[in-house]
Amino acid sequence: MAPPPSTPPALFAQARRLARVLLVPLLALGLCACAPRQLVLGELADSLASQGQSAEDDPDLARDAAPFYLKLSESVLREQPGHLPLSAAVAGGFTQYAYAFVAFEADRMEATDARAAARLRARAAALYRRGRDHALRALEAARPGLRHQLETQGSPSPLDKKMLPSAYWAAAAWGGLISLSKDDPDTVADLPVAIQLARLAWALDPAYGDGALASLMGSFESARPGGSPQQAQAYFDEALRQGAGRNAGAFVAKAEGLAQPAGDKAAFVALLQQALAVRDAPGSPMNLSNTVMRRRAEWLLETADDLF
Repeated sequence: MAPPPSTPPALFAQARRLARVLLVPLLALGLCACAPRQLVLGELADSLASQGQSAEDDPDLARDAAPFYLKLSESVLREQPGHLPLSAAVAGGFTQYAYAFVAFEADRMEATDARAAARLRARAAALYRRGRDHALRALEAARPGLRHQLETQGSPSPLDKKMLPSAYWAAAAWGGLISLSKDDPDTVADLPVAIQLARLAWALDPAYGDGALASLMGSFESARPGGSPQQAQAYFDEALRQGAGRNAGAFVAKAEGLAQPAGDKAAFVALLQQALAVRDAPGSPMNLSNTVMRRRAEWLLETADDLF
């Protein structure tokens, strides 16, 4: 099972904005030399979290800028592990980077260099784990004992609204990690826990991410043992409804999560063609994720004969 290809506003920061972000704590220190270290770090964490939501429509620029943004944000997050907005930005950044630029490259390379593809998948799995752990750490700080509750209780207590983005990205990264860990029974055994976390997010806001959370729920339902194809279809259809034709990833998710396992090539092709037809308004926060997903749709169409 892959992580949801449809995402909330792109979490890859633009490189040219990072210099301005870095000036925030320096300016604060210059204006008040006695400013507490944690206050300055908190301001930097807020700035990095907001930069993580910046729109970007150039996947290659996003790919090149993301490592610097992620490393900087990760170092700040280690000092502010309970900062929920930054944890969501970092977890989302690692998840999207792993999916769009590492795991996808592995998929495309599989036919020509299986060994290199395996190395890339191992790297993608490590990135998914890294993003998941950052989000889980922040959730645990906000709700001590949450992971234990997820693992041992049928119905943990509801999450606070402020925990929703981190919960979504923790679940999405977890799904990506599980999808690349078929030979690791302990990781695969975490699938019910990841699903439980996604359900807690769903209980807070089923419309989160303009179809992103609904796509995640559909992917989980189609992947879990004993999952209901009918329920998975309901989730995917809800994702399409919420996306309102603006979310290319919702079409790709349904194609890979429902049509492909069912062996329905006609539906698979039709959904991917609909993904390719999605056009973005200038400045749309969906530009980057839609561009990435249209690239995946094109590749899936090119390889459709090998998949069916």
